Amino acid sequence: MTGFASAQQGAAQGTAAQESKGAAATRLGLEIRSVNSRFLDLTFRLPEELRQHEPLLRELLTARLKRGKVEVRAAFDSPAGDNLREPTPRLLQRLSTLQDNVRAWLPDAKALSVADVVRLSAAEAATDVDWGRPLGQLAADTLERLMAAREREGARLAAMILGHLAQLRELAQQAAPLVPRLVEQQRTRFLERWKEAMALAEGASLPEAAQDRALSEATAFAIRIDVAEELTRLGSHVEEIERLVRKGGEIGKRLDFLIQELHREANTLGSKSAALELTHISVDMKVLIEQMREQVQNIE
Repeated sequence: MTGFASAQQGAAQGTAAQESKGAAATRLGLEIRSVNSRFLDLTFRLPEELRQHEPLLRELLTARLKRGKVEVRAAFDSPAGDNLREPTPRLLQRLSTLQDNVRAWLPDAKALSVADVVRLSAAEAATDVDWGRPLGQLAADTLERLMAAREREGARLAAMILGHLAQLRELAQQAAPLVPRLVEQQRTRFLERWKEAMALAEGASLPEAAQDRALSEATAFAIRIDVAEELTRLGSHVEEIERLVRKGGEIGKRLDFLIQELHREANTLGSKSAALELTHISVDMKVLIEQMREQVQNIE
């Protein structure tokens, strides 16, 4: 099921040394995106400072989500005017020592630029803060927003599915009276053909035998095109799907199975069709079922 939610949260107030670096002013942004998938597929795009908290996020998501391709993105941000942090003397000294050591072994290595120093200073400021607790709170809040968005979409999908089920019922009602009429038409056609054959044969066969053969053929045709059983099963599946949709809960996989069964009955209905009207009804049913199948994969 598709959905999107995002939120931002500042780090908890740290020590005076952290605040002097401006680390407490850093904000953590989190986004959770969800698209359709039959199974739960989690992807995390986290800064290195938050990699250690990936198991926490995974546990939080798997406890609430059952289906969907879910992507979690996190990034650090600073308020306007606070993007540039002045490196501390201690950091500058460490960078200078590291640079000298590296260039002692690799003379061709490039010297650190001002941009490199500023970037490393910002990374150090973010690392000095314990983001575990703020990240957990932010993830829980963002997940609640995502669930609310998915619930709203679920309500729309449920309304669509119920509308399609009503159309399937109407098509089944249109198909039901067609079969007896087709059987009677075919029975009459068989009798007429056998009468013509008897006239051409000039009495070579007994009329009673010819009539019995015509009735037998008509009976076999009636059995072959009888779709009452398919219509009954189709109606049963429609009622079960409607019951599940109105009940709610984790119904996605059960709906998948029922939609497959609906498609099977509609296919059988089309294969047994002996009239253009019944073929059209079968095609219309399969269009509705396919539309539902695509959307059912979005439902948990």
